Amino acid sequence: MPLDHRLSAEHEELRRTVEEFAHDVVAPKIGDLYERHEFPYEIVREMGRMGLFGLPFPEEYGGMGGDYLALGIALEELARVDSSVAITLEAGVSLGAMPIFRFGTEEQKREWLPRLCSGELLGAFGLTEPDCGSDAGGTKTTARREGDEWVINGSKCFITNSGTDITGLVTVTAVTGRKPDGKPEISAIIVPSGTPGFTVAAPYSKVGWNASDTRELSFSDVRVPFANLLGEEGRGYAQFLRILDEGRVAISALATGLAQGCVDESVAYAKERHTFGRPIGSNQAIQFKIADMEMRAHMARIGWRDAASRLVQGEPFKKEAALAKLYSSTVAVDNAREATQIHGGYGFMNEYPVARMWRDSKILEIGEGTSEVQRMLIARELGLTS
Repeated sequence: MPLDHRLSAEHEELRRTVEEFAHDVVAPKIGDLYERHEFPYEIVREMGRMGLFGLPFPEEYGGMGGDYLALGIALEELARVDSSVAITLEAGVSLGAMPIFRFGTEEQKREWLPRLCSGELLGAFGLTEPDCGSDAGGTKTTARREGDEWVINGSKCFITNSGTDITGLVTVTAVTGRKPDGKPEISAIIVPSGTPGFTVAAPYSKVGWNASDTRELSFSDVRVPFANLLGEEGRGYAQFLRILDEGRVAISALATGLAQGCVDESVAYAKERHTFGRPIGSNQAIQFKIADMEMRAHMARIGWRDAASRLVQGEPFKKEAALAKLYSSTVAVDNAREATQIHGGYGFMNEYPVARMWRDSKILEIGEGTSEVQRMLIARELGLTS
């Protein structure tokens, strides 16, 4: 039976709404914010009012009652215009709020989710450390129990949404003990912003995503209540692996949006740019480049929607998420390179969106699991490795 990834009427209405918002609200403002490395607070507030941060969460927690497919649709449409805004939404939902929804107690959900769903607060996901990127199991941050408190020491790096004026919490992984075989027992703990000893560094100077917030975090005898444990003690690593599987679907949707945005910009430019008395789009070399770009974006869209559909239906989706993330991130880099080439010298000028897309694309092959990690996961799902 053939797969049908056409959108329902409800999902199509959402797509059109976000598409309009991206073009009418995001596009006119984001270029200046990007060049000044400023976080788009006004845009984020409007996204909160639209309910985008609550898309996949139940209404009882302040959400919109949608699903992961709805989140992916919103991310794709935003990324067609700008990835800084899209990654702010992606990290706020799939990395900031989703761990609390998936693994939190009822009290934790009631305390945090309504404000996270409304966009009043942003949450962050503290996994990566300076000495262990892909090797997330090599966590060195520690948390020891003293009475009714956790005392946390360590550091995290490359953490999105961790230092904005509206960041409310960071969920961090920390070693809380040792298993019988000597391996670390890793747990997840909620650390509210402003907790004494929790220090947020200045923003990184980045190649791309310059209108998003990315920082290094440090924890020096940070004390939080024992009740801030998220999920089961010692299950933090497994919990975050699940979150990363879901996040790869979201990143794939974002990457697909960037790839499609490169097509959009290239088609428009090929029609308006004239050389030798005719539009460059009349040249077969340009036509073939853009046709290949459209093909790649189209196939990437099928990939992330297939993974999202499996997730929503409760079916296994780990392999499909890795396939989608690997392919779409590669496509995003390829399309950004070709779009820049089509624009020629103008593609190297920051006033043109494709320059921003080119700068933003490479991180998609690194964040939330490198391309090499995706290949490892795919091979494992095929039974080639243990």
